[in-house]
Amino acid sequence: MIEIRDVHKSFGQHEVLKGVSLHVAAGEVAVVLGPSGSGKSTLLRSVNHLEKVDRGQIRVDGELIGYRRRGNKLYELKEREVLKQRSAIGFVFQNFNLFPHLTVADNVAEAPVATGRLRRKPARAKALELLGRVGLAERADAYPRQLSGGQQQRVAIARALALDPKVVLFDEPTSALDPELVGEVLDAMLDLARSGTTMIVVTHEIGFAREVADTVVFIDDGRVLEQGPPARVLDNPEHERTRSFLSKVL
Repeated sequence: MIEIRDVHKSFGQHEVLKGVSLHVAAGEVAVVLGPSGSGKSTLLRSVNHLEKVDRGQIRVDGELIGYRRRGNKLYELKEREVLKQRSAIGFVFQNFNLFPHLTVADNVAEAPVATGRLRRKPARAKALELLGRVGLAERADAYPRQLSGGQQQRVAIARALALDPKVVLFDEPTSALDPELVGEVLDAMLDLARSGTTMIVVTHEIGFAREVADTVVFIDDGRVLEQGPPARVLDNPEHERTRSFLSKVL
């Protein structure tokens, strides 16, 4: 479902991604671990073309993201075409990014209405269904400022599902939360994973990785140093750098 092949990305003279490859099958969950500055978020943002890669390819469900191939050349897609591709890729950010002037239900319904997928009434009905899925149907008419951080992040998860994406990407979704609010967000993500949603999750929540991931990927200095089943990578890592990292976060 997600194919990342030999992806390179630099910002000026600083090479952030140095030939990263990763494959995630349909219905699988890949959890990406690594220290700050290792390239995790840049990799995630590259999957939906929020960052343009310098070299390599990314495909979602077989479709080349951000580019069209003609012969041996790649041509970047127009913004309208990129936006269409992004509608198949849900994204949950660290800091919620909800619209403060819209109610919870309208935050979730906005994308289906704006893209012309649904009219306002059926979009609201779908929003209520998704809010129920993350345990927030009763807060549909509240505004983001009236919610806790954990509730806002659960709204963000519902919003990411509003366009029926093929995959959902999570960029450290609990890092901005108070510790006592982390569990409710992880529970919503766990339910999503169990429903068969294809996910890439950048996180430091090792317990979540152990319970939910099909594959754990450890990235350091822009390279994948280790990847495999959680039991092997977390309990018996092969690389010394992985062992050192895990000893500090476990």
